[in-house]
Amino acid sequence: MEAERLIEVGRRALADSRGALDVMAEAWQAQALARAVGSRLALCGPMELRSEARALGEIGAGCSALDHPAVLSGGARAAQLSGIADVRPALAGLALLLGEAGIALVGVACDTGEDGLYWQCIEAMDAADESLDRVHGMLRRLAERERERDRERERDGPYGIRGPAPSAAGS
Repeated sequence: MEAERLIEVGRRALADSRGALDVMAEAWQAQALARAVGSRLALCGPMELRSEARALGEIGAGCSALDHPAVLSGGARAAQLSGIADVRPALAGLALLLGEAGIALVGVACDTGEDGLYWQCIEAMDAADESLDRVHGMLRRLAERERERDRERERDGPYGIRGPAPSAAGS
């Protein structure tokens, strides 16, 4: 399944979550998807994103709070990732998902009286926040690349050559 579609599925599932365990499971799903997107971009994404994407692909790996049974038992939606058609909208959607997961985790952490669940939420919030920082960094790099291209086009003129446009009368 394409990244943007998987992200939307995740956002809907998170919004429909009822109870702390559902929210935790969806936060883990979001983190697994962030790792998968990061790993995919590290392998075949734009060169300027690859180091940041590699770091995103490693966030939370081996973290006990992120080893939710639904994720580990093959139930991770991230396993369905087939590609990333358009990097910018996929990253923007992933940023929304991670932000929403972080907010939902804050709610669970504030409402729980269970010490273990509280610390799992804190660990998951840290991972979501770090992932969100990486995604924002990649979005900034994409925006910088677009600004550079725009400056080059402006400098090169409408004919793609530097200097004044050739005149039709001067031939």
